[in-house]
Amino acid sequence: MTCYSLSKGSTPLLISMPHIGQKIPETIADLMTEEALLIKDTDWYIDKLYEFADEIGASIIKPDTSRYVIDLNRGIDGINLYPGADSTELCPSSTFNRTSIYLDKKSVSKEEVDKRIAEYWQPYHDQITNTLADIKAEFGFAIILDAHSILSTVPRFFEGQLPDFNWGTANGASCSTDVINSIKKIDFSPYSVVWNDRFKGGYITREYGDPENNIHAIQLELSQRTYMNESEFTFNENLAMQVKPILKTMVEALLNCAPNIVVKEAS
Repeated sequence: MTCYSLSKGSTPLLISMPHIGQKIPETIADLMTEEALLIKDTDWYIDKLYEFADEIGASIIKPDTSRYVIDLNRGIDGINLYPGADSTELCPSSTFNRTSIYLDKKSVSKEEVDKRIAEYWQPYHDQITNTLADIKAEFGFAIILDAHSILSTVPRFFEGQLPDFNWGTANGASCSTDVINSIKKIDFSPYSVVWNDRFKGGYITREYGDPENNIHAIQLELSQRTYMNESEFTFNENLAMQVKPILKTMVEALLNCAPNIVVKEAS
């Protein structure tokens, strides 16, 4: 039984949605606070926003399990990807508003962390690795879009209100300029756009982005105010109808992007 779903496409693009999962195993849920069981920090409705992507040829991978169980966009080494900034752990002990996830207010034990890595984290990342390898073998290159969303105001992580489209490329290291330029050509108005600001790309972007080996990774952190009633955690169809055409244009740009293939001479 897998802990994720994979829809295989017919193009060089893989879309990862690591924070969309909502399931919490009963044995873990029994240890959690009522607040945690609301899983408010989920990347809500991302699959609904990108529902067109499967039809136009993108591969899509998404987990079943909540980020409160294990965060698939963190490395198993526990290193904070944003030194000096606040961040939640691989197996989070607190929510975005700093309330405890567990009734005993403790962090997850190393033994339990290792268990969750084996059951949830490793299978997801093995599949990403294998899928990118298959795509690269077929097309000569692969692109992975790591799709996220977040509340527009989260004081724990940033001051004020977050811009609408937050692009991360590990400061340009995770993908080629061809990929970046394919996005920068798009007219995002009336939405605000920033590059490599508060969100420069998480573990998936930094780990898999390897343009010298023809694998390009880019992350989008979309403000939930662009498609949700944030205070109610509900989908706003009117707002979504306005942002979805831009998301589709964006995905099509990545689908049609053809980065120069790096050919390395045999040593």
